[in-house]
Amino acid sequence: MSALRKGGRTRRRRANRTPVARRPAERSGGTAGQFGGAAVRFGGIGDEAAPDLAGQLDALEQLGWHELELRTVDGVWIADLPVRQVTALARTLRRRGVRVCGIASRVGNWASDITGDHRREDLELDALALRAAVLGTTRIRVMSYPNGTGLPEPEWRRRVLARLRGVAAGAHRGGRLALHENCAGWAGSSAEKALDLIASVDSPGLRLLHDTGNGIAYGYDGFELLRRTAGHVDHVHVKDAVGSGPDTRYVLPGTGDARLAESLRLLTARGWRGVWSLEPHLATRPHEGLAADGRTDSGFVAAGRALTALVEREVLPHSPGWRLVPGGLALDLPASRPASRSASRPVGTDVGAAREEAVSDAR
Repeated sequence: MSALRKGGRTRRRRANRTPVARRPAERSGGTAGQFGGAAVRFGGIGDEAAPDLAGQLDALEQLGWHELELRTVDGVWIADLPVRQVTALARTLRRRGVRVCGIASRVGNWASDITGDHRREDLELDALALRAAVLGTTRIRVMSYPNGTGLPEPEWRRRVLARLRGVAAGAHRGGRLALHENCAGWAGSSAEKALDLIASVDSPGLRLLHDTGNGIAYGYDGFELLRRTAGHVDHVHVKDAVGSGPDTRYVLPGTGDARLAESLRLLTARGWRGVWSLEPHLATRPHEGLAADGRTDSGFVAAGRALTALVEREVLPHSPGWRLVPGGLALDLPASRPASRSASRPVGTDVGAAREEAVSDAR
């Protein structure tokens, strides 16, 4: 921005910039504003519902939700979409009253390896920085790298920490958050390692993304992982499953073995705020090469309704002060105890003595 003098007055001229979406006032850990006063907002990963944006938005509309997490559109990862197309997407989202709550990257995911060449990932992060700005979001999903070459554990850890320090630093410089998911990679299935990751990287540019159902497939108790890491969780993926390992079968929320209701009660007991993003995996499982085709029912809307029913049946009765509102949950705090929170992160502490009973119930 440059300053010009004219007639004794100073005028400012804006430099040309890439058009970006107007960012909504509310982010995870923010105030909900026009989106119904919800402290927890329901949303979903769009390509779990349909391959095309129209189908993704129609599914959200059927559920009355306004939060969209983007992974692919028409089978193309967001980082690979031309900026012109992303700008058009942003206009459509604004017109439909939908926000982007996050974007998936391929950084560190199940198709990568810690010993690989990460230059392509660096280009992807650069591309996502621009696209995130256009779409009005700051959150980018990452993982912590499989060890396909069999490095010793200490070396695997060292390389992952070095890599994610750089990723987090770049995110922070650009005003973004890298969200590490409990999925593929060194810190994907262990609370100890997830906490080690957060402490060792030690950056405001790195937080955790908790997926409620990944423990079934990867052989750990997802609820226990959440219980230990909840204070660092910025975003939640909702899924449920039965079985284990290669025999895992994904089911409607509340009908599996992922201890989903317990996990959601744990979050409400803490006064957690942000997005519960539905990823049911009923028709779309990228790591298995499966994708919703748009011609048959993906099960996404049914999963969304099952999630709402589960919340009403098994979460709200144990969550004092919480109530269902359009698109999510509202938290009514006593007037004498206003919420105290950072504008860039969800509440990670209990919100009053009235929550203690809910904490016990959640456990």
